[in-house]
Amino acid sequence: MTKGDGDTLKKEAITGLILAGGQARRMESADKGLLLFQGTPLFMHAAKKLTPQVSSLLVNANRNHESYAKSGFTVISDDPPAFSGPLAGFAAGLKHCPTPFLLAVPCDSPFFPDTLASELGQVLLGEKADVAIAAIGHMPDIREQPVFCLMKRECLPHLLAFLETGQRKIDAWYRSLRVARALFTDETSFRNINTLQELETLEKEAR
Repeated sequence: MTKGDGDTLKKEAITGLILAGGQARRMESADKGLLLFQGTPLFMHAAKKLTPQVSSLLVNANRNHESYAKSGFTVISDDPPAFSGPLAGFAAGLKHCPTPFLLAVPCDSPFFPDTLASELGQVLLGEKADVAIAAIGHMPDIREQPVFCLMKRECLPHLLAFLETGQRKIDAWYRSLRVARALFTDETSFRNINTLQELETLEKEAR
């Protein structure tokens, strides 16, 4: 296990994963990761945030591979069946992960913290967990952000076995693991874009 000072993971131990493989039903089935925000595809905003925190980057997409590949990042797809939710994206990422740890983020949250990897890494190591997830708010109102997830590569066999049972709920998989939570108090940094109207509103605010 590669550690830095204060039991924080070095970026060389982490591969990043941008989840852009969903169907985006609330966005009229548009390919969410390729929608433009401030003139740049949403997934590239996530990539800009994530790249300094990891050693390399994967993009999980199930359509428009050529468009994603223009970024220069490695593009991977869910194994059949595609569009099976974030756990299928996790599994694809873990299969292609060359480092001991994988850090996943969604493609529709362009403002997540620059310290995401370091803070998740610190609680994962400190609590000897399998997985670390982000949480926001203040006690007692704490809300988990389960798609922002740092996991050990060795979780792959366990995840594949879980998926083979037909289960797809991310919370159910987490309950079967040792999970640590890193609390972030700036809730706006985890703001995500679920609809075209939200994208339009955020675009106006950014202007």
